[in-house]
Amino acid sequence: MNRYPPIAEHGMVGDLQTAALVSSGGTVDWWCTPRFDSPSVFASLLDSERGGHCRLAAEYPDGNGMTVRQLYLSDTAVLITRFMAPDGVGEVADFMVPIDSPDPTDTHRLVRVARVVRGSVPFALTCRPRFDYGRAPHTLSRTGDHSVLFRGPGTDLHLQSTAGVTLLADGSDITARFTLSAGQAAAVVLTSTASGDPAPPHPSLDGIADALETCRTYWLSWLRSCTYRGRWQDIVNRSAITLKLLTYAPTGAPIAAATMGLPEQIGGERNWDYRYTWVRDASLSVRALIDLGFQEEAHAFRRWLRERIEAGRLTSGDPLQIMYRVDGDPHLTEETLDHLEGYLGSRPVRAGNAAAGQLQLDIYGEASDALIVGGDIGAIRGWRALSGVLDWLADHWDQPDEGIWETRGGRQNFTYSRLMTWVAFDRGVRAATRFSRPADVARWTGARDAVFQQIVDHGWHDERQAFVQHYDTDVLDASLLLMPRVGFVSPHDPDWLSTLDAMDEELVSDSLVYRYNPNASPDGLRGSEGTFNLCSFFYVEALARSGRLDQARHAFDKMLTYANHVGLFAEEIGPSGEQLGNFPQAFTHLALVTAAMALDEELEKAQSGPRRGNHGHPATHGLTVPDEDTGGGDAGG
Repeated sequence: MNRYPPIAEHGMVGDLQTAALVSSGGTVDWWCTPRFDSPSVFASLLDSERGGHCRLAAEYPDGNGMTVRQLYLSDTAVLITRFMAPDGVGEVADFMVPIDSPDPTDTHRLVRVARVVRGSVPFALTCRPRFDYGRAPHTLSRTGDHSVLFRGPGTDLHLQSTAGVTLLADGSDITARFTLSAGQAAAVVLTSTASGDPAPPHPSLDGIADALETCRTYWLSWLRSCTYRGRWQDIVNRSAITLKLLTYAPTGAPIAAATMGLPEQIGGERNWDYRYTWVRDASLSVRALIDLGFQEEAHAFRRWLRERIEAGRLTSGDPLQIMYRVDGDPHLTEETLDHLEGYLGSRPVRAGNAAAGQLQLDIYGEASDALIVGGDIGAIRGWRALSGVLDWLADHWDQPDEGIWETRGGRQNFTYSRLMTWVAFDRGVRAATRFSRPADVARWTGARDAVFQQIVDHGWHDERQAFVQHYDTDVLDASLLLMPRVGFVSPHDPDWLSTLDAMDEELVSDSLVYRYNPNASPDGLRGSEGTFNLCSFFYVEALARSGRLDQARHAFDKMLTYANHVGLFAEEIGPSGEQLGNFPQAFTHLALVTAAMALDEELEKAQSGPRRGNHGHPATHGLTVPDEDTGGGDAGG
């Protein structure tokens, strides 16, 4: 086993309450249970010795010329790792049956099935759990001929195998070796439960085959709601499945990524915990799913968001904080796990996230759009939540904040933050008018217009001929690629086109886009970072909407080559094309979806008639200006 396989050499499986990463060598390197944000059981991504792992793979003493391939069963979250050697071909299928239920559970089952399709293949199993991020010891006890129990603090992990797999104790860990011939299969099942809960029933191969079909059928059935029929169907489907896998079913809250502590720069300190629900990320993720035709996810998230607004009003007085745990708990105390060496020595490893206490005013734009678009904003609770947010924002929008990138170098008047407060007021005014709802429309309109004028007066830099990161700098910021999408400017406005040109020159490297230049705009942290995948896909969308279709398609096709072997993206791309940061990243996959839809739409327009002149309309996907002439509930986009 490689000591630290590259971040992107993994696929993800999950049951909608937790998720595991499986390397292309057959190792479960990451699994937190019973929730995404619970302490880890396996975390060898962060420390190959102390983190713990479960490896099930073909094993030959000399390699035997073996090659390995990993893939998903088409349009599912069933992951196949295939081992091909001269005298046999075997594979391991990893899956978790989705628990698409409003009820959280402590019981989660990760199934690993080994089978051989040609010749014979020797397999080896090593199971080394390390509870509580590797901080807590565990005991090992045998509970049957083919089952053992690892007991850690508050969590039991049951390891069960089918006939032919003899589990051998190695201290407090387990190993096994077995050989299968063509047509034979064996399974290893890992089940996490609350401490002291009854052991799960012993698995059978027939029962596991039924579970595999249940998992496969779930994903195929879920994808039938997808309305996308464009040029990039496979990668859009994979991104949709990834966004769904990163959504906590009991509350409908999407998380930002499945992992914590993976570095934005190898050896650097930008190593954050992303297993939480950011209002911004979640709102944009859900909006991408809405645009693909998935409505249930939108309803669940809006309910979660309304509850957060109501709770905030009762406690802090602020409608929202920027992030929460998946159950809505606002407490995300950040701690440093000094006993873990970090991925390739990238320290510190952080659990929790101190940015939860930051002020980021842009979230009210994304949240307002999420409450409005495609929903029942005419409902009393929905309107009460939205109007309460906007009444509060009318008193608080004109102040510095930490901004979308959660800088730790002090508050600024960030242009993107102002842009999204403009979105919040604009959507609220339109919704109040359309649905005849009680609101201080005059006040909201005045605030919207004041924000607009302030951005034009202070967010525009005459020398750069571009909109800039904040009012006291000439630094560019790729978050402003959303300006035409939200309807603040036309994608053909001369001021916007000159901004896009400036970004081309300063932030774009061979179609890959940096968020900003941290050397020119210090963010309070040491080191650098790679290009930001979210921004690279936003760039594609901005190019497409501005009529630069050849450039947009080239950038999009090039970005797709940076996906990993199963179509997943991390947060960033490093200087050698490697994926960096937490993985897989919801931000990246939602932006891929919106870029694909925008590019498809603009290509269809170009093929069906002459290209638009200088008076195009804003985008029809993502955060958009509502069409006043259409009916229904789509009041925000």
